[in-house]
Amino acid sequence: MYRSRTNFQAVMATIRELIVFYFLFIAIFFIGRSLLLMQYYDRIVDAGVNHWYGFLLGLQMDTIVVSIILVIPVLLLFTMPKVFEKPVRIFIRLYLLFFLLLAVYIENATFPFVAEFDVRPNDIFLNYLAYPKEVLGNIWVSYKPELFVAFVMMTAIGVYYWRRTRSSFEAAFEAAWWVRILFLVPLLAVLFIGIRSSFGHRAANISLASYTSSRLVNEVAKNSLFAIGYAYYSQKSHGSKMAGYGKMDMDEAYARVSKQLHIPVGDRKLPFFREQPSHFKNSKPKNLVIFVQESLGAQFVGELSEEKGITPNIDRLSRESIFFDEVYSNGTRSVRGIAGSTAGILAVPGKGVLKRNKSQNDFFTVASLLKPYGYHSSFIYGGESNFDNMRSWFLGNGFDEIIDQPEFKDPAFLGVWGVCDEDLVKRASREFVRHHANNEPFVSVLFSTTNHTPFEFPDGRIDLIEGEPANGVKNAIKFADYSIGELIRDAKKEGYYEDTVFMIISDHNVRTYGDDLVPVNMYHILGMILGGGVEPQRVTTLATQPDVLATALDAVGLDLTYPILGKSIFEDSDKDMVLMQFFDMYALRNGNEVAIVRPNKEALTFTYSDEHLLPAEHNQTLEKDAAAFVHVLNDIYQKRLFAVKKQ
Repeated sequence: MYRSRTNFQAVMATIRELIVFYFLFIAIFFIGRSLLLMQYYDRIVDAGVNHWYGFLLGLQMDTIVVSIILVIPVLLLFTMPKVFEKPVRIFIRLYLLFFLLLAVYIENATFPFVAEFDVRPNDIFLNYLAYPKEVLGNIWVSYKPELFVAFVMMTAIGVYYWRRTRSSFEAAFEAAWWVRILFLVPLLAVLFIGIRSSFGHRAANISLASYTSSRLVNEVAKNSLFAIGYAYYSQKSHGSKMAGYGKMDMDEAYARVSKQLHIPVGDRKLPFFREQPSHFKNSKPKNLVIFVQESLGAQFVGELSEEKGITPNIDRLSRESIFFDEVYSNGTRSVRGIAGSTAGILAVPGKGVLKRNKSQNDFFTVASLLKPYGYHSSFIYGGESNFDNMRSWFLGNGFDEIIDQPEFKDPAFLGVWGVCDEDLVKRASREFVRHHANNEPFVSVLFSTTNHTPFEFPDGRIDLIEGEPANGVKNAIKFADYSIGELIRDAKKEGYYEDTVFMIISDHNVRTYGDDLVPVNMYHILGMILGGGVEPQRVTTLATQPDVLATALDAVGLDLTYPILGKSIFEDSDKDMVLMQFFDMYALRNGNEVAIVRPNKEALTFTYSDEHLLPAEHNQTLEKDAAAFVHVLNDIYQKRLFAVKKQ
C-alpha cells in the first residue's frame, strides 16, 4: 500500500512539474501577445472586430506549440529506466532551456518583424536564415536596442531557470518503471489532443487564427513559433498545401485564367505561348534595360501621390515615358517582382520560381527570348548574387553574365547589402557603352540595393529631406531616384539612349502593411518605360509587372513568341485586372472589385474604395477566377510548362 502511494505521488509530482512548464510557456506567449496588442491597439480598435476572441484562439495555438515541445520530455521521463536518470534529467533541463530561450527570443523578434512586414515571423523569416551575412549585418545595424533587450531577458531568464531546476524531475525516477509506463498512454493522449487541437476531420492549422477580415487582428491571435513551424512544414509539403485551395477541373481553370488575361490558352503543353507582332517594328531592334527597384512604392513617387520632392528625376522622366499610373506588384518579396519583371510570370503558390527546383533551367526569361536575335544578356547587382538564389536562376535560364559585388572595384560606397545604386548604374553604363561601341545588342537586368534597411548610401549626393532620418526610407528612395537619373543622363550622354528601351519597375512596396486582409494599396508601385522612339503617355488601367514587360518588349521592335502572362498596352488597352499574392492568400482585382482566396477558408469578395477593402456580396465568378489562377500557376510550375520554346 505504501509503495503504491509513493509511486502515485511521484508520478503526480512529475505531472505537476510538466504543468508548471506548460504555464511558463503560455505566460511568455501571453505577454508577447498582450504587448503586441498594446503596440497596435489604435489600428486594432479601428478594425471594429472582436479582438479579445483572438486571445482564446491564441491560447489554442500556444497549447499546440507547448504540447509539441513537451512530447520528448514525457517520453523520456515515463519510459527510461532509473539507471539513465542523470543523463535524462540533464538532457531535459537543457532541452527545456533551449525552447524557453527560443520562445523568449522569437517573441522579442516578433516586434521588429511585424514593424517591417506587418505579419508575424513566417516563411520570410525562414528564407532569411539562408543568408546569415546580409541578414546579421542588417540586424546589427538596424536593431541594436532590440538585440540588447532580448539578450538581457534571455540571460536573466536562463540564469534563473538553471538555478531553480537543479532538482527538477527527480520525482519521476522515484516511481517504478512499470507505473510510469501505465501513465504514459494517457499523457500522450492528452498531448496528442493538444497538438491536434481539433476533433474534426482536419487538425488545427495556421488558418485557425483567420477569424476576421482584419489581418492585423488575426496576426495578434497567432503564435510566432507556430507560424515559423507551419511555414517550414508548408515549404516541405507543397501538395497538401494546394489542397487547401479546393479542387477545380483544369480545363475550367485554364479557361477562366485565359478570359481574365485576355490571352488564348493555345497548346496546353505550352499554355499561353503566342506570336506577338511588334507595334514598333524596326530594322534595328532596340536594346532592353530592366532596372528593378527595391521597394519603391507608389506612395513615395510625386507623380503618383501627394509626396513631393522625393523623386524629382522620376517625376521629370515621367513626362517623356510610358508611365503606368496603376501598376501593381505580384507579391511582397523581391523574387516575385524579379520573376514578374524578367520572365513575365505571376506569383506561383509556395516559394517563388527563383528558388524552386523545377525552374532552375529552361525557364522562360527575356534572356532566352532574345538570345536567338544575338542579344548579350547580363544581370547586374550591387550585392552578392547568391542571395535568394539569383545567380543560379539567371545563369540557368539564359543569362550570359552575372556582375555582382565582387566585380565592383573601389566602389564609392559599400553597405550591408552591397555597393550603392550609384556604383551599380555607373558600372552598368560602362558595360552598355562597350556593347554599343561593338554594335552588339544587349538585354540587361539591374537590381538596386539602396532602398532596403538599414538604408545606407554615400553622403553628398542628395539634399536630405528635412525632418526625416538621414538613413530613413524617404532619403534612401531619393538616392535611388538620383541613381535612376544618373543612368538616364549617362545613357543620353554616351549615345546609347536612342537605341535602348529602359523599363524601370519596382519589385514590391517597401512595407506591405495595412489593416485589410490583403493591403491592396501597398501593392501599388512604380512602373515606367522610356528610351529611343518611346512616345510619352499615361496608362490609367490596372497593370501587372508582366504587362509592363510585354509593353517594353513591344517597344524593342521585334516580332516575338512568348508565354508572358501580361499584355502590351498597345495590344490590349481594355485589360483591367491584377493578381496579388499575400503569403498564402491571393487577391484578384477587376476594376474596384476584389476576390480573395485563402487555404482552408471560404473565398471573400470586397469593394476597393478609398484604398481600403469593404466587405461585399460574394461574386462567385470572380472568386472562382481567383482560385483558378492558383491552380493554373501551380500547374504551369509543376509540369514545367513555362519553358523556353525551342526555335
